Amino acid sequence: MTLHPQPSAGLPRPWSFPAPERGTLDNGMTVLRCHRTGQRVVAVEIHLTAPLATEPTGQEGVATIMARAFSEGTDRHSAEEFAAELERCGATLGTHADHAGVRVSLEVPASRLGQALGLLADALRAPAFLDSEVERLVRNRLDEIPHELANPARRAAVALAGTLFPADARMSRPRQGTAETVERIDAKAVRAFYEAHVRPAAATAVVVGDLTGIDLDALLRDTLGSWQGSAALPPAWSPVLADDTGRVVIVDRPGSVQTQLLIARTGPDRHDPVWPAQTVGVYCLGGTITSRLDRVLREEKGYTYGIRANGQVLRSSADGTGLALLGIRGSVETDVTGPALADLWQVLRTLEAEGLTDAERDVAVQNLVGVAPLRFETAAAVAGTLADQVEEELPDDFQARLYARLAETGTVEASAAAVRAFPADRLVTVLVGDAETIADPVRELGIGEVTVTSG
Repeated sequence: MTLHPQPSAGLPRPWSFPAPERGTLDNGMTVLRCHRTGQRVVAVEIHLTAPLATEPTGQEGVATIMARAFSEGTDRHSAEEFAAELERCGATLGTHADHAGVRVSLEVPASRLGQALGLLADALRAPAFLDSEVERLVRNRLDEIPHELANPARRAAVALAGTLFPADARMSRPRQGTAETVERIDAKAVRAFYEAHVRPAAATAVVVGDLTGIDLDALLRDTLGSWQGSAALPPAWSPVLADDTGRVVIVDRPGSVQTQLLIARTGPDRHDPVWPAQTVGVYCLGGTITSRLDRVLREEKGYTYGIRANGQVLRSSADGTGLALLGIRGSVETDVTGPALADLWQVLRTLEAEGLTDAERDVAVQNLVGVAPLRFETAAAVAGTLADQVEEELPDDFQARLYARLAETGTVEASAAAVRAFPADRLVTVLVGDAETIADPVRELGIGEVTVTSG
């Protein structure tokens, strides 16, 4: 028997996050393009500067309804025709609204990029916003809300926002609105929000993929470049002050067999020089199954299937008004809620007293930096990250420089950043579970005043 010789590994090649080319269309739209050889599915991300903070009071959720309505018909196609045209292109279109603005995502084979960009341009240039379609989207959203509130993790997030941020801050309320605010939204409200905030001068298009043989300039000029609109001033961000006084909020779910944990505070965004060290330190604390929290609460004590810590940017701005949410999330059996929290706080106190080890730091950096090429194998992953940088007002080379800074982060620096991220005496804790069973054990821990609310 003759066997094929075993292949051998090649020499490692240097890798860095791809750098985009930046330009501007005649209508004022900013364009970032990135050629990626072999990626024949092209990804397009559109960032619209229409932040949730600009939603009219009492109509929170209108940005989400508007975003969903982009694919529900234009001046050239009905909703059914628009969906059929997308399908003929082999394209997918997705939208969502967040604190920084509205995102529209398109993926399409490179051979049909022109047709898909034409549909995308129509959706942005002249969305129909028919009364019947908006009413349907509102009903769908109202149907979603009870299911979301029944989910312990989502319910914990809602309770945390309402506890951490002042009532007059948009961040204190659900991103997609409440039942009371969504039911007030109609086609007139959607059109008003669109006309006030959506225009090419306040939009950025990111195009990533194999652009070989494609005259992208001509395609953009004939599609997104045909969208006209007035100039727009960038939104003036107002600082949001969060109250991270140590306290506990229990959302009562009588009879619940598990307790959902969400322990959080706010911290700096990615403009802050501490971000790389904080990323490494928080990863050591709870970024993976080998982290400290998992090692104690999962492996040693068997309290949970897994618990994670991370930092999530809520709003970022070069003027210093941005902030991120630093959170620890997981669930434990109801009867061990008190002991699990006690051990979690002990992990935090030990971290403050002893710091991280060099081995923990090395594993974190290897996982964060070493797997980066795998994270960005697809055009969609690259386009999404570049669009994130646009949203957060970061330079185009931020991600590339971030990996270099992560690799340079030392153990002492990462330890200090992790301690600063999760100080044991300045954390807001939300528990969704059986209050009758867990309230007294939690009070005995002394981690803050305990308040019980209905689920």
